Amino acid sequence: MPLFDERKEISFNLADRMRPHSLDEILGQEHLIGKNKPLRKMLDKGEITSLVFWGPPGSGKTSIAYLLANLLEYNFLNYSAVLSGIKEIKEVIADAERKLYLYGSRSILFIDEIHRFNKAQQDAFLPYVEKGTIVLIGATTENPSFAIISPLLSRLQVLLLNPLTEEDIITIINRALTDKENGIGIEGLSIDNDALQLIASLSMGDARFALNVLDFASKVAEDNLINFELVKDILQKQRLLYDKNGEEHYNLISALHKSIRDSDPDGALYWLVRMIEGGEPPLYLARRLVRMAVEDIGLADIKALELAISAKDAYHFLGSPEGELALAELAIYLAITPKSNSVYTAYKKVQKDIREGKNYPVPLHLRNAPTKLMKKLDYSKGYKYAHDFEGHIVNQQHLPDELADRKYYIPSDEGLEKRISERLEFIRKKLGEGNEETST
Repeated sequence: MPLFDERKEISFNLADRMRPHSLDEILGQEHLIGKNKPLRKMLDKGEITSLVFWGPPGSGKTSIAYLLANLLEYNFLNYSAVLSGIKEIKEVIADAERKLYLYGSRSILFIDEIHRFNKAQQDAFLPYVEKGTIVLIGATTENPSFAIISPLLSRLQVLLLNPLTEEDIITIINRALTDKENGIGIEGLSIDNDALQLIASLSMGDARFALNVLDFASKVAEDNLINFELVKDILQKQRLLYDKNGEEHYNLISALHKSIRDSDPDGALYWLVRMIEGGEPPLYLARRLVRMAVEDIGLADIKALELAISAKDAYHFLGSPEGELALAELAIYLAITPKSNSVYTAYKKVQKDIREGKNYPVPLHLRNAPTKLMKKLDYSKGYKYAHDFEGHIVNQQHLPDELADRKYYIPSDEGLEKRISERLEFIRKKLGEGNEETST
């Protein structure tokens, strides 16, 4: 039997008491526990490999790990990377190793928030996972590619957990309300539909959060009714799924950038406000918006960069909360204005040539000749001064001989760049070049 069966301990926490008893009670993870799915296959074979559960808070990572240990009759060793040190865990692993060799008793070592361990601490697990001394199950809300060291990650199978839906959360709440053994069914409470929907909506897929709200509401409810106003008072402020130091930070800034690039002002405004309300420093957002003005709009609208710098300065001057409106104005403007990545693309082309070693000498006629020796060496010889020519246009080579035919900048037909394109075509025709294709 499992060394530690969480159900046999008395828990005063509703979320702990309501952990699933069977696979059938697990919600939202059919892709893992359904027929012929990874966890189901492992259970059918009666053994399990070391794993990483990657998923949002409250999606069932710990509950599934508990359940696997119970079903397989493995010892269950439950530790948190936040609360436990690696020395303590090594001592427990040594005990698990002794039980394996003496009694053939297998152990699952469950490490919650495994990403909190540093590289050296994660290294400590390698020999035990390699030998099969323990089955390591790590749980993380962070992308394992960045949060777990490569040698350890290569020995673990990553399983992605889905966030629970609002329907899943409602099912879990109703279970708790009717379960007289583990839930609060014995109290005879009821909940109105508006309150139920509010908890489900603001939980954002986190079952633990939903059950904690329900647990608190059950203790202060009057007339055995949990209503909308009660839940609203408990929550006070909407809970946001946002960690400005974690992967969600990068997901949200990516959504903001792509909304602006795709000319969707509603999406841009939503993701901007989502990040601000989640605690993102507004000046970080201002800096990213300046970058978007340069990278995705460029010369199609030269006012975009001006407005971006002005919005940054406006926030600096006004502070919060008034300054956020300047950022909102900027995000909307960047979304609706013409787009061009021509400058960005041209820069990358030049950068690629330079990094590939195309670092050729400056042509002699483009070099200054401040000394007699330089003049003797033909520095500046043959240079044509543009203002001496009609239209201030002069036909002379400005790239090294090896790159003479390169055309890096190709303007788009959007906004101001359409006029730039026409001007460039006029210059090339005047110089007798015609409208040549890009040389890459």
